[in-house]
Amino acid sequence: METRHQLTITARDGFPLTIQVSGPPEAPALLLLQGQANSHEWWDELRSDFEPQFRTITFDYRGTGGSRSELTELSTASFAADAVEVLDHLGITRAAVYGTSMGGRIAQMLALDFPARVAALVLGCTTPGGPKSVKRPREVGQSLARLRGREHTQYLFSLFYTPNWTVAARYSKLLGDDTMTTQESAAHLRISAGHNAWERLPEVAAPTLIVHGDDDLMNPVENAGLLHERIPDSRILICPGGRHGFFEEFAEAVTPEIIGFLHDVS
Repeated sequence: METRHQLTITARDGFPLTIQVSGPPEAPALLLLQGQANSHEWWDELRSDFEPQFRTITFDYRGTGGSRSELTELSTASFAADAVEVLDHLGITRAAVYGTSMGGRIAQMLALDFPARVAALVLGCTTPGGPKSVKRPREVGQSLARLRGREHTQYLFSLFYTPNWTVAARYSKLLGDDTMTTQESAAHLRISAGHNAWERLPEVAAPTLIVHGDDDLMNPVENAGLLHERIPDSRILICPGGRHGFFEEFAEAVTPEIIGFLHDVS
């Protein structure tokens, strides 16, 4: 297996995008897309499961990690365009794409706007967006907005993991990039909230697997069913007891299913 390496490219508008690449250079490409207000570190505990079999690519979204400059008007579609620039720079014409949470929204736009670039699609704990999607319970949104400091972190942690998860919140890589400014975090919130692929989802041509935990209060599991209904010939896998971070907590069960799917459709 090749060691991981990091590089920074300049996007179409001059914005610096920091990329991380690992795995065998000759292997099929797999692009991993993380959740809202997170850098590539979201994948730190998971990417080693993919590296033996895939050329594994991540990048820091604008406003996170090493991708920092003045933010302009952004959307899940513009982040999908950034992803294509990353693939272009690496000379990758087609990649499997696995996106979780907001990364799943970006993955939808990547498959819709650049269908020739997506060999397969995995959508984790995500939503089609728009008025027909299922919103999180009101009290969840209110608590996230109201709580501060350690209370906020612990509440967020409880939305991602079950009480059986024994790793402390301070070690989780899923709870946000703490180097982000208030403005950067607010921009990501707008990007995620503004996503709406509902009308276009039947256009998705890539083989698609939808995965979700059935105890996800951050993004209700009903959205997985909606995606499954809207995306032709998609498959669906529901993780019993899984919360928003089910793909990490239950990785021993979930990741092999994803890898198996990617091999099936390659």
